[in-house]
Amino acid sequence: MIQFAQEIRDHEWLGYYDSFSYFSPEKIRHGCHPRIMEHAESPEKAIVLVHGLSDSPYFMTAIGDHFFKGLGYNVYMPLLHGHGLKDPKGMEGVKLEEWKANVGFAIESAAAKSEQISVGGLSTGGTLSFYMAANNPKINGALYLFSAALDLAGGPCGFLGELKERLLRTFLADVLDRNKPLIGDNPYRYGCIDKDGAQELALLIKETDSILERYSRKDQFLKRVFAAHSECDATADISGIERLQNVSVPNRFYFYRIQKHFGVSHASLVLKDPILKSGEPLEKQNPQFKEMMEAITVFEKGQGVCESE
Repeated sequence: MIQFAQEIRDHEWLGYYDSFSYFSPEKIRHGCHPRIMEHAESPEKAIVLVHGLSDSPYFMTAIGDHFFKGLGYNVYMPLLHGHGLKDPKGMEGVKLEEWKANVGFAIESAAAKSEQISVGGLSTGGTLSFYMAANNPKINGALYLFSAALDLAGGPCGFLGELKERLLRTFLADVLDRNKPLIGDNPYRYGCIDKDGAQELALLIKETDSILERYSRKDQFLKRVFAAHSECDATADISGIERLQNVSVPNRFYFYRIQKHFGVSHASLVLKDPILKSGEPLEKQNPQFKEMMEAITVFEKGQGVCESE
């Protein structure tokens, strides 16, 4: 067991550190820790919620609260390799295979106590969740996507986003990496997207592109999908979600599409409350958060497609 002299943080997942030696309570920034929410009696359903590139499980906590308190789920929020660290060292050595191992461990932990396992996440966490839903047989519940980075945004028809993905998969990603300091004003995420992490995301998108192509040629994606995405998203192209919708069973896909006039940015989609510094927002909240949670509850009870007003 880990021995350390500090206060245990809210819902801190101490057992997670035993499985990933590159993490420890002392190394993690306050508020960025892996989280676990379990009921005294194990419920039938559990969900694994995965954060995005450069941020931390903090971003998934309000959604986790809804699943735990409102829907009666056990909730598991892993911390991805290279994230949430007091000294991130430019995310050097960060690996996609470790991200998969982090999420896989959370899925195993969930499956040890519950029968029905769902998975979901923000941005890169959403891409990882789709990968796991397509490949891990223990995911027998639903897939929840929040600003999922199935494609990078940019340019007409996503051309610049596709170009960015291709460049990130080459040696140029290392050439272009300026190794800026990653610790900034936001206590729950790094101050910028590091090229090492972005390169691993580009590799992941290539894998999920192949999965989507497989479904477009053969079988449909059969799992139930709740996808929330903002038309203002300048990071993850909404066309990636539309591609998944096209290969999914129509009455098993619930699209909560937030229209442009709400002004919801990429990471803000999952925030019930703003992240503040000196009273000013570093990250705005989603004004449609309550409605989005209500839509998730509807999704739990039924099926269909939803467009936000």
